[in-house]
Amino acid sequence: MKALSIDDVRKRVAGRRVVLANGCFDILHVGHVRYLQAARAMGDVLVVAVNDDASVRAIKGAGRPVMNLDERVRLVSALEAVDYVIAFSEPDAGRVIERLRPAVHAKGTDYTPENVPEGDRVRACGGEVRIAGDPKDHSTRDILRRIRDTSPR
Repeated sequence: MKALSIDDVRKRVAGRRVVLANGCFDILHVGHVRYLQAARAMGDVLVVAVNDDASVRAIKGAGRPVMNLDERVRLVSALEAVDYVIAFSEPDAGRVIERLRPAVHAKGTDYTPENVPEGDRVRACGGEVRIAGDPKDHSTRDILRRIRDTSPR
């Protein structure tokens, strides 16, 4: 599946309670799955905004993403909890929020409703910020470190 445009998604979700989740989703892991499952339970439709390759590099640094945007979109879209996937190029999902106007912006447990970077934009659009998923015990960075530590030198 390819990422859809925000306009295409807006047409498809009209009249439904939309939940937006976002992230890099580089090396999909169980924490991502639990986050998206919990986010999906907050509304009628789950839209996931995935950072494009350039924005992942800007956020995470050299060597990232490990998987390109098309691969990450395909994996995220294959998850049962996910209804639609869009790609975005900014460092945060503020522009996506302004255009999509979700009822809920779900963020992972490494945030609080008060420190979500896009929180003011969500509330300005009439939405709410909610925290979803299990404790932040999983990360791509930790997975990559374990791979490096166990690889023969």
